[in-house]
Amino acid sequence: MNGMSNHLSARDRMCRMRKFLPHATLLCLATLLAGCNTGGSVYNDVPINKSVGSSTNIASLTAVIESNPSDATAYSTRGIAYGQAGKLDLAVADFNQALQLNPNSYQTYANRALVYRRLGQNDLAVADYTRAINIKPDYDPAYVGRGNIYRQQGNYNAALADFNSVITRDSSDARAFYNRGLIYQAQRQDNQAIEDFATAIGLNPKASAPYIARGISYLAINDPNAAFSDLSMAVNLDRESSVAWANRGLALEMLGKPKDARRNFTRAMSLDNSNKIAREGLSRVGQG
Repeated sequence: MNGMSNHLSARDRMCRMRKFLPHATLLCLATLLAGCNTGGSVYNDVPINKSVGSSTNIASLTAVIESNPSDATAYSTRGIAYGQAGKLDLAVADFNQALQLNPNSYQTYANRALVYRRLGQNDLAVADYTRAINIKPDYDPAYVGRGNIYRQQGNYNAALADFNSVITRDSSDARAFYNRGLIYQAQRQDNQAIEDFATAIGLNPKASAPYIARGISYLAINDPNAAFSDLSMAVNLDRESSVAWANRGLALEMLGKPKDARRNFTRAMSLDNSNKIAREGLSRVGQG
């Protein structure tokens, strides 16, 4: 199909698009999940701060350790710096030493868990998050981190338990609402997902991730106008998000605007030529 007739009613266009949406939504969700560890927002569980990991900062911390080798905090702080610098093995070594000196440091367990996640060692990360929680049962970052791993593993019941625990204690944690929304979305409970994404947006309106996620759920419930609004906000916040551009193209296609949809699909492909949503969209609306 090289185009979509402009005289179709909105209802007809939605019906035509519906057969594409289940696959489209799943793929975009998977892409979103894969990308959420690299964005610059509260949804980023493994942030990178190059200034913290600078050689000058690491040298200063090393001097502190040399002058006081029994300072657990110094090892933990240098471990964070190594992690930011991408020197993950050295980070683990410093966290290990810090925990030998202070085995009750729940923050160090949580920081080591972040490094284990970056190393792809999720079992070790879960174990460290659990140790942090055992030491401090109300330590929300550990629940969010562990919940994210459970969610990505498809262990939704365990993930929901962790996010619900955070939300019950602290209703202002945007990460918990956002990640719980992703679980509802994966379970096709899009109305509940939309509510959680809305709360996350209210708590942190400058992050693109919840706008993308809510836009995908709006597509799933056949509300392209709301989807277009959210996805437009997402691309304004993050011009480099192939996922946002591709799904915005879907919203425009559903609204009977194939030329605008084509431009969005093309933009998505320029950012990520493996974006299947954009490629399939271009095959429907034509290459121009």
